[in-house]
Order: sequence, then C-alpha cells, then structure tokens
Amino acid sequence: MMFDFLKRSELVRRGLASGKTRRRRARNALSRAIEYSLTMKLVLFAGFVIGLGLLIFSGNQAEPTKNFVIALLFFLIALMMLWINQPRTFSQGSRILLVFGIMLVQLALTKAIYVFCNNGVLGLKPEMAELITPYALSPLVLSVLLGRNHGLYVAVFVSLWSSVLFGRIDAPILVTGMMSGFTAVYLTLQVRRRSKLVRAGLGVGIAIWILSLTFGYIGPINLLSPSANNWPMIGLQSALAIGNGIVTATIVGGILPMFEHAFQITTDISWLEASDLNHPLLRRMTIEAPGTYHHSLVVANLAEAAAEGIGGNATLCRVCAYFHDVGKLVKPEYFTENMNFERNPHEDLAPTMSALIIIAHVKEGVDLALKYKLNQRIIDIIQEHHGTSLVYYFYKRALQQHEDARAGGKIMNLREHDVPEVREESFRYSGPKPQTKESAIVSLADAVESASRSLEKPTPAKIEQLVNDIVDQRIADHQLDECDLTLNNIRIVADRFRFTLMTMLHSRIAYPKQESKPNVPRGEQVRPDVMATTRRPASAPPVSAA
Repeated sequence: MMFDFLKRSELVRRGLASGKTRRRRARNALSRAIEYSLTMKLVLFAGFVIGLGLLIFSGNQAEPTKNFVIALLFFLIALMMLWINQPRTFSQGSRILLVFGIMLVQLALTKAIYVFCNNGVLGLKPEMAELITPYALSPLVLSVLLGRNHGLYVAVFVSLWSSVLFGRIDAPILVTGMMSGFTAVYLTLQVRRRSKLVRAGLGVGIAIWILSLTFGYIGPINLLSPSANNWPMIGLQSALAIGNGIVTATIVGGILPMFEHAFQITTDISWLEASDLNHPLLRRMTIEAPGTYHHSLVVANLAEAAAEGIGGNATLCRVCAYFHDVGKLVKPEYFTENMNFERNPHEDLAPTMSALIIIAHVKEGVDLALKYKLNQRIIDIIQEHHGTSLVYYFYKRALQQHEDARAGGKIMNLREHDVPEVREESFRYSGPKPQTKESAIVSLADAVESASRSLEKPTPAKIEQLVNDIVDQRIADHQLDECDLTLNNIRIVADRFRFTLMTMLHSRIAYPKQESKPNVPRGEQVRPDVMATTRRPASAPPVSAA
C-alpha cells in the first residue's frame, strides 16, 4: 500500500494523475455480518426472555412461575407472527433489538410505576398506577419508525405481557393497553409533523380516560347525586389519564431523533425537514446549474404524485428527486438544460468522451452526497436513478462516426480491424438498477420529464404516447427487474405522470400583441430577451441524453 501511495504521489507531481480522491462508503462487512447473524438474534431473544423473567419474578405476586410460562408462550407466538408477517424485521438484528427493546422498556416502566405507587414513593397513591402507565409508548414509537403493522404488533404483545406482570392476568390492563395502542397507531398512520404526535397523544389520553371511567379507575361517580362526588379528585384523575397520553407522545417526539440515528431509520418527519430548499447543494445548483435545479423540482412533483398513487413514500421521493442530479454541479455546462446559446461543448469531443462526462455525473453526485453527509437513501437513489441504461444519443453518434470511418477506410485501403469497434458497454451507466419502488419512480420521472421538454405543442395524446414509450422502453431494457413495482403499480405511475404533465404543459390562449407607441425612438425601444428568442444549438444533444 505504501508503494502504491508513492507511485501515485509521483504521478500527481508529474501531472499524470489527479490528486483528488473519490469518497467511498465505509466498508461495513463486519456490521452486515452481525446484523444478519443467527447468533446475535438468539442473544437478543435470550436477553428479552431474561429481562421478562426478572420483571415477573420481582415482587411478591402469587404464582410467578405460572405467569412466566404463560409469558414464554406469548413470546413463542410473538416470534412466529414476526417471522410470518414481518420477515425483513425478523432477519435483521437491529430491528429485533428495536422492537423487543422498546417493549422491554415499556414493561419495565409499567412495573416500576406500580411498585412506586404501591409503596407511596414520591407521594404516588396505588389508585394512580392504572392512570399513569405509559400504555402507548411502544405502539407510538414503532408506528412512526417502522409503520402501522409493527405498531399493531407491539400493541398486542406488550399488553399481553403487561397483564401477567402482577400475578393473575389483569384483564383491565390488557384491554386498556390494546385499545390505547390501537388508538395510537390509527392516529399516527401518516406523521409528517411533530405536532401530529401531540394530537395523537391527546387521542390516546381520551381513550385511556374513557376506559378508566369504564373500569372504575376514576371515581367513584354517583350520577344520581352529583353533589356527593369528590369532583377535585375526579378532576385530578381525569387530568392524569388524559395527560398520560400527551406526556407519552411528547416524550416519543423527543426521543425519535435518537432512535432514527441509532437504527438508521428516517421518518416522514425527518424527510420533510430534509426537503428544505436552502440546503447548500441546492443553493449551489440555483446559481451554477439553474436548468438542472428546475428539472429537479419538476421531477420531484412527478415522483411525489406517482408515489402517492401507489402508496409509496411520497416525501422520500420528493427529497431524493431534489438531489438526484446533484453530480451535474461538477460540469454543468455539458448538460443540455444548462448550456448557453453560443457553443455546444460536445462538438469538440468524441462521443465516447461525451458519454464518459454524462455518465460521470452519477459518481460525482455520490461523491458530493457523501461530502455533505446526505441520507443513505438519497445516495442510493443517486446511484440507481439511471440504472444500467444506455446514453443513446452519443451511442448512435459513435455508430455513425464508425460507419463513416469504415467507408473512408475502404477508400484509403485500410484494414477493417484498424477501425475500432463501438462497444455498447462504454455507453451504459454502471448501475445498480433501481432496488426500491421509490428509486424506480424517481428514475422514471427523471426520464419522462427530460423527454417532455422536446415536445412541441404538447397535447394529451402526445403526452400519453411519450409516457407509454418511456415506460415500455425501461421495461424492455430490464431496468425495473430488481425493484418491487408490479404491473398495476406501473400503470398507476404512468397515469399520474400523464396527469401531472398535462397540468404543467397545458396550452395557453394566444393573446393579441400590444401595439408599440409609434413615437418611441428606435434606439430607446426595449430590446427583446436574448434567452427567449434564441434557439439552442442544433448540434446540442437532446435533454434526455443525460
């Protein structure tokens, strides 16, 4: 390695190599092996069972062994359901740690609250325990981080385990835990702002209050003689029940960023925060590559609408579309949307060199994304948004030059193998192909938006034909083989593209021109906008070439 470094330093000194080192992702072979290790999963499961046993056997409740056996049976059912319904979570050690870890934390808090209340610690009374138990902690955290299915899963099993912590199965705790958990999941189906977490907490608090009234935890209340009721105590109990949900949701909102960072999960809240257009890279793009910036905004609108149509992560698509072409900042003038109207830089280059510059914007984009510490999903989509597709314009141009060279070679009596062949692999992106629905949507939106710029007098029929042609071409080129888009998804995505493009490219009424005043001297007349009246060079590649 030292010799390689010295050789490279010598080449850089002589001007035969670049001193720039491309950023690469850190090697994570060890972490990946741990993540999917069967041994690690067994350790995590054993740790959860040990923790559950300690909670059940602590205290003076009757028949702890029987309750522990029941808890073990619940655990086996939980493993089977996780394996069947959530195979991806079951295969990843970090997800198992998150799911069972947060449930164990809730169980420990529940046990501690009951112990403190029964012992009068901090002035707590025994009847307060049922009102301040954080029933919705696990469902709220996992519903926001991993989705509603995980939220419902933990709502069921954490309630079952909570009901066996204190001796005989406690039916009110079981029902209250499940109902408050289901309420939390229902109210957090799509959380894009932290304020919605607080509203969900209010809903959970109301559910706990209603159930506490039902089970007699609040009161007693004498409806026939209201004056005989202890209203201050009832008010305090009601405040504790409703405040329980609000405080739990507030705590969850505060700890979510730590869970996101620790487990490499990005919620819709974080994606929305990442959609700020004042990011340094986007601000650079507005100045250095304004055409690419506008293109990215339109791609973001197309991708977001398509993702909403198939139930994908629309906010993720919007944010990733903002950054998908950020690599064009390195050589913006070589891309059609940023070219000036005086010179096409590709005129002086061979087609292979032009293709290299176009293809390189993907690697340059990854380099910039790593430098600015963008989210890993953004980096993935930057790499995948062109897949292994062909830079068709320069490939055809190279074929034409090859034919011209062969024809000229015959005249000059050159041997046929003296004219180098054109290799298609030299004009293809290095991939990988899109791996997720969102990556495929951004890829299709990028191609559709680029091609739509070449439409003259767009009509609904032209737009529909354009979208269908691009989608069919990507399918025929096997660019969508590795993502989980179904044919029905692709149909819906194409429909959303057509609708969005028709709203953006609709025709306008031709207004009559306003007559200029005849008395204005010729030298003082306003000059027309050069950018508006000048056409781009005829030799410039089409927008879709990049």
